This record gives sequence, C-alpha cells and structure tokens, in this order.
Amino acid sequence: MGVTPQTRLASVVGARTANAFERSFDITTVEDLLRHYPRRYAERGTLTDLSELRLDEHVTVLARVVHAKDYPFRPKGGGRPGGKNVRTEVVVTDGTGELVLTFFRQPWIAQRLRPGTLGMFAGKVNSFRGRKQLLHPEVRPTESEEEARGQAEEYAGAIVPIYPATQAVSSWTVEKTVAIVLDALDEIDDSVPEPVRRRRGLVDLRTAYQDIHRPREAEDHWRARHRLKYEEAFVLQTTLAVRRQALASAAATRRPHVPDGLRDRFEAQLPFALTTGQQEVVAQIEADLGRDQPMQRLLQGEVGSGKTVVALLAMLQVVDTGGQAVLLAPTEVLAQQHYRSMVAMLGPMAQAGMLGAADAATRVRLLTGSMGQKARREALLDAASGEAGILVGTHALLEDTVQLAELGLVVVDEQHRFGVEQRAALTDKGADAPHLLVMTATPIPRTVAMTVFGDLDTSTLTELPRGRQPIQSTVVPAAEKPSWLDRTWERLREEVGKGRQAYVVCPRIGDDDGRRSDAAEDGTELEPADDEGARPLTSVLALHDLLRDGPLAGLRTAALHGRMPPEEKDAVMRAFAAGEVDVLVATTVIEVGVDVPNATAMVIMDADRFGVSQLHQLRGRVGRGTHAGLCLLVTGAEAGSAARERLDAVAATADGFALSRLDVEMRREGDVLGARQSGVRSSLRLLSVVRDEQLIVDAREDAVAVVTDDPALAGLPSLADAVRSLEESTQADYLEKT
Repeated sequence: MGVTPQTRLASVVGARTANAFERSFDITTVEDLLRHYPRRYAERGTLTDLSELRLDEHVTVLARVVHAKDYPFRPKGGGRPGGKNVRTEVVVTDGTGELVLTFFRQPWIAQRLRPGTLGMFAGKVNSFRGRKQLLHPEVRPTESEEEARGQAEEYAGAIVPIYPATQAVSSWTVEKTVAIVLDALDEIDDSVPEPVRRRRGLVDLRTAYQDIHRPREAEDHWRARHRLKYEEAFVLQTTLAVRRQALASAAATRRPHVPDGLRDRFEAQLPFALTTGQQEVVAQIEADLGRDQPMQRLLQGEVGSGKTVVALLAMLQVVDTGGQAVLLAPTEVLAQQHYRSMVAMLGPMAQAGMLGAADAATRVRLLTGSMGQKARREALLDAASGEAGILVGTHALLEDTVQLAELGLVVVDEQHRFGVEQRAALTDKGADAPHLLVMTATPIPRTVAMTVFGDLDTSTLTELPRGRQPIQSTVVPAAEKPSWLDRTWERLREEVGKGRQAYVVCPRIGDDDGRRSDAAEDGTELEPADDEGARPLTSVLALHDLLRDGPLAGLRTAALHGRMPPEEKDAVMRAFAAGEVDVLVATTVIEVGVDVPNATAMVIMDADRFGVSQLHQLRGRVGRGTHAGLCLLVTGAEAGSAARERLDAVAATADGFALSRLDVEMRREGDVLGARQSGVRSSLRLLSVVRDEQLIVDAREDAVAVVTDDPALAGLPSLADAVRSLEESTQADYLEKT
C-alpha cells in the first residue's frame, strides 16, 4: 500500500525523525506534516563574498564562525535580563571580510555555532553601529567546504520555504522531511469537489501541497495558499451547513403567538416602549416559534440593549401555548440575577397558585447546584408537573434528575460558556426538539459570526434603550503616575458622597487561591503581561482589606467572589442591590447580568490583563440608572505598549461592535474563534476570519449549494471524511464552545 495523507510519518521517514516532529509540533501523520505550512519565504540572491555585501540585499553567504557571545538585556516592558533575554552576536568570515549575525532571545545559538563551525547564512543585509549584519538569519551548518559550496550554490537562487521550527527541528529539517514525503506520496483525494474548484479557479490539493512547499515562482505559493485557505473555509462552512440541514429536518412543536395571553399583557404593562430594534427581533422570534422546525437563533447585542426583555417575551409566548421555557446561565450569581429580574418584571403574572396572582399566571423557579433540599425539591416538582412555566438555572438544569413536563424553548445566556454537548443535555429533555435562543453581550464581527455561529440565524440589537447614560472611561497609569491611583479612590468617595455606589474589579480572588497565574476566576485566560509576569495580580481579598482600612475607610465595603458559599454571595449581592453596600470589591462574577442602577463608578485593576470585549462588558455594569457612569482602567503597562494601546482603544469608544472588530484584529488568529489552544497548532492554519471575509462568503455559498444537493454528502466521500474529522477535532471544540 502506498503513502497516503493518513500514513504514519514514522513509516516514511523513520522513527527518530518522526519522534522529533511529534515532540516539537504534535505531528504524527503525513497530512499533519504537509499542513505544517511555511510561515514565509526567502528569495535568495546569488552566493556572495562578504567583501561584496550591499545594504538591503538578500544574500546567502558561506562562512566560518570566528566567535559567538551572549549579551544580556532588559526587555522594553520591564523584567530581568538574562535567561532568554539575551542578544547573541556571532562573527563569521569567508576570508574576504567579516559579518555579524545577530539573534535575540535564542540563547542556544551560541552553542550551535561554536568557533570553527562552517555554515550557510541567509538574510537581508543591514548596518548596526557601522558594521554590516544579518538580523535573525537562516542558519545551516555544514560538514565540509566542498559539500557546503555545492549546497550553497543550489540554495542561493531558490525560493526557500521558512517553517515554524524548534531547537530540535530546524526549518531546513522540515524542508528536507517534506521533500521526502512529497516524493513518496501517492494520488490523494480532494475534499473540495472538482466543480467547485473549477468555478473558483482553484488548483487541486496535490498541486497545492507541491506549490506551497516547493514553489518555483512567487505566484506558485500565493496560488497554493489561496486554495488551502479556501479549503479551510469550505470544509468549515460545509460542517455548519450539514448541521443546519439536520436541524431543518427535525420536528418541533409550533408555539404561535396567542393574542391577549401572558406575552401581550406583559408587554402592555412595561414601563417603557420597546426600541425599534427590539420590536424587529421580537417579530423574528415570533415567526420562528410559530414554525414546526426548531428555532436556532443567536441574539447578540450591546450590554444593556434589552436582550433579557426580548427573551422573556419569547418565553411567555411559549408558556401561552402550554409549553415550558428554560434559561441556562453560566454562573449562580447571573442565574439569581435573572430570576429576581424576571419575577420583579412579571409581578403577579409570575405568582400562579398564590394570593394576588394574575389570571392565567405562571410560576418562575430557580434551580442551582447549591440550593437547599427543600427549595430544590419544590423547583423539581414544579418543573416536572408543568406548574413552573419558566425555569432559570445553571448547569444543575442539565442533571438527569431534572424532568420537564413540556419543554418548548431553551434560552442560553452567554453561549461562549457552554458547549454543544451541554446544550444537547438540555434539549434532549423534550419529546420534540425544543426551540433554541442563544444570547451574547459580546458583539461579534460578521465573519466570526459566520464562522462560529454559522448554524444559527443571527439577530442583532444595536441601539440602547432610551435613558441609558454615557460612560466616561479613563486609563489610570498607576506605575507612571501613582498620584492618579490616589485620585481614583478619592473619586469613589465622591460618588458615594452623592449617594451612589461603585464596583472595584480584580482578576484574582487571593494570592493563595491555587489557580494559574494566567487565568481569571472563571477560568478565562488573562491577557499576557507585557513585563512577563513581573507585576503580581491584584486580588479581591487583599485589596478589600487595604481599601477598607485605608483609602475607603468609613465606607461600607464588601467582597464578592465565586468561592464564597452561595447564600453568602446572594446576601452580598442583595445588600449591594438594596444600597446597603457602598463599594463592592469583586472578581468578574459581576461581568454579565448584574443590574444595580445606582452603581455609577467602576475601577478595574490590572485592566491590561483583561480582553477588550471583557472590559467592555464589565463597564456596562455602570451607567444603568439616571446618572452618567465612570470607568477607571488601572494599569501598570507602559505607554506605547500593546497593552496600553488596547486600553486606550477601550477608553476612546463605547461602540461594542467597533471594539469587537478591534479585538479580533489585535489577537493571534488562533485565538479569534475561542479560548486559546494549549497546542502549537492553530485550528485554522491559514484562514483569517478578519482579512478573508469575501473568501468565507464564497465558501459559505458553495457549501450551502453542495449540501442542498447532497445533504448526507454520500457522493462526496472525501468531503464527508473532512467534515467528520473536523467534528472530532480541536476545531470542533472552537465551533462548539466559543
């Protein structure tokens, strides 16, 4: 049997080489290696004598190492010199002159290029302190001068692929191994159907592999990259199209609008008019619920845009038809907040079976993992009997003990906290497929929505309800201007003096909370520190004690974090909502759903360690009443650093959609679709969901056409295999858990 993409790499290049690739890149098969694409290409000049070097030329030189030395340096953003923070200078000669090779943060180079080592060195000539140098050149040590000169002459005029490499596996080792595999490879199946390739002017997969790894001209590798990017988009969009097709064929119970029911009566007694955007989304959802296929809709909107009211109207439409609605929240604090908010908004309409209840009222129940036995038993009985038309809860709703009389609608708040398998555990509780409404307060750019939520219809709320107050955001550079931090606490005292309240947000609970230094309380990874972790993160427990006994002495302060007992957390939130606490020092448990209109100020400590979207969500907790909001972003990051640029951008605009686009553009491509991966490979190797918008649109169009013609992909086995592989891979985790 010949070599195929699924062949183990060890059977082609030997166990020793294969083991090195597995350790360095988690590459185990031929396909893994062929999809380890070059990160750039070096177009070399002819082999050049050192005496003839000219500035800005791309050159390849054959020379011998004279000496190599490390020079420790202090990183720009702070930190300690030494370790990886070294500049290595290697001086080489070919007898006609000398050249400096300069490397940063590669301390192993001095060991690799010992005096006397003969090698080829390729790069662009520049000048530093009057000496010609190559900065981070490609390096290929050779054994004999005759062999080296022959290789160098051949290499000098070629387009050379430069691969992601490690100390154990150099770029040239990758290049050599790829050549062996390409020469041994048999014919391969193509996941992009031939008619699609022809229509889009794409080369076949075999040609793409050949041209991206062995380009003869620059246009070869550009053509190959375009085809391979298209393939990533096409397979991904086909996966989503298959999901949509399967959902469209599922049966759901129709939940049409019932005139003069609970939904209409609730809307009529609202103390405000729905915005035009809310009315449009309510109409979309009403139509979806009236069909006998399950609704699959994403509702995204700014913090405070009124998503909860829209969701409650949808739930009441289902209750009016005899069904039940479930709202799944990621945290107990948020579930309790939703529960209290719904009960308050519905009033007598949520008091079925109680004195003073409205006609045809329903019952709203809360179910969380830490509830007492009595309250839990009552909630479970009301859910199973159908007495509770609306059930609000956390992951506790997913347990087997939770039975529902007639599940009609599942509302998932903050979808990125849940996976498809968790949603399925809930939707499986209904006889027919329930309708699904997914909500997120994190605005999503169009291409990301197509890529991540491509199996859902999307509705967007862009306008804020009338009466929402502006929020002034200011960066507080605590390291450069310590007096600004003192002024920060004075501003909080001033707000409290006016009868208002404030939040102080910290990334950690306490120094001994046993969590990774790069993760927040909810498990979300923090942004990397510019100074490589030299600054300790501020913790709730330490800062609360400091403020209570110092700058905020005399004010009523309280601490809130996720490790507190549930009843204690609830008591703190109730006290804050009732105005009995002036300043709440908390983790990001207050990020979503917490609504205290009297809270006008927020201080975010170590703000540079939070992402753009998370900062925007956090500050959305203030300015929800009759007074303007204030958000102070405290940071130790230096002016001009990437972290400060990120904070300046947040302070400069309140447009969440503009910030979401900026957030995507500032991140590594592998981070865009979800939490960072621990592996060395991004799930999307070439496709950019920011820059490749038209390509994604084209791929979606083609995928829909293919799946419409052949829903099971029975006539396209290669594409079916690619979809199956995607569903089972890390990329499926992106799709499901983002």
